[in-house]
Amino acid sequence: MASENISESQDEKCILIKKNAFEEACQEIEECTESKKPKPKLTLYHWTQSFNSQKVRLAIAEKGLLCEEYDVSLPLSEHNEPWFMRLNPAGEVPVLVHGEEVICDPTQIMDYLEHNFKDDDCPRLVPEEGSTYYHRVQHYRELLDSLQMDAYTHGCILHPEITVDSHIPTYATTRIRAQIGNTESKLKQLALENPELKDAYIAKQRRLKSKLFDHDNMKYLKKLLEELEGVLDQVETELQRRAEETPEEGGQAWLCGDFFSAADVSLAVALHRLKFLGLSRRYWGDGNHGNLEAYYERVVERPAFRRVLGNVNNILVSAVLPVAFRVARKNAPALVGATLLLSLLGGASYLAFLFMKRRLTL
Repeated sequence: MASENISESQDEKCILIKKNAFEEACQEIEECTESKKPKPKLTLYHWTQSFNSQKVRLAIAEKGLLCEEYDVSLPLSEHNEPWFMRLNPAGEVPVLVHGEEVICDPTQIMDYLEHNFKDDDCPRLVPEEGSTYYHRVQHYRELLDSLQMDAYTHGCILHPEITVDSHIPTYATTRIRAQIGNTESKLKQLALENPELKDAYIAKQRRLKSKLFDHDNMKYLKKLLEELEGVLDQVETELQRRAEETPEEGGQAWLCGDFFSAADVSLAVALHRLKFLGLSRRYWGDGNHGNLEAYYERVVERPAFRRVLGNVNNILVSAVLPVAFRVARKNAPALVGATLLLSLLGGASYLAFLFMKRRLTL
């Protein structure tokens, strides 16, 4: 009887072992299948000259992520087209799409990338929460992201007299005023043509009017530029602290430590925009904010920075030519027809010239 009980117990153990082995095998197969599933790709909708787009693109480049990028041309009002307004009802770039996720706020996009892409091969731009540097990085991120870059940009375009060595073309002031006027009427038309997006278009039209009023107000602009000086004073002091610290041999100190962080992304792009607007002499150079000047000279040499922003201050390469090519592509049939017509007229004129020359010679 005892031998029968022992035999039954051994049988139960064998069954249990086989069951556990089967479950483990199934789990391994499931994990293997899951790992072989194609991972959702990152897709970024942006515009080259958009400040917020530049920040997100620099963060992606610094993290070394693969991302499909699509230009949404602001000069051609592609951000107001229904397909994009359905993607982001605010009608603003950048927008990140990752599988089912659609993120429209630049800060949220960077946080999403930091949270979802943090393996050993992907550099972190925000230290672990609770670490020594975490609060420092977050403080300077918030401080720099609070800057009114849209107001500085539009204000310097509408009032070029406050700038020195600006990269903004002289025709921009007239062009942007005309474009804002055209955009308002276009938004009204789009609201009528797309009833399901009517509220989004009306809200955007109101925001546009408010922005134009504020950014064209010289008193308001001067106040913002004075506040900007206070922020850069804080940054200068922090950079001085980094200079007084002893970094590791061969290392370079950045804003928050010996690592390049999300705060550096915000600072680097902000300084590059100020340089583009013709405000760099006001805020650094000639012995004013020397640490800031040295920082900018170093940051523009970073490979990711050069790849993303290397040509941004060249208005012809970064804005005019892409728009021209897009217009040409949209109007290809008309352009081809016009080219053929001009070629025929030119050919006919040349033949007529040869004929008249021969008659005169005879």
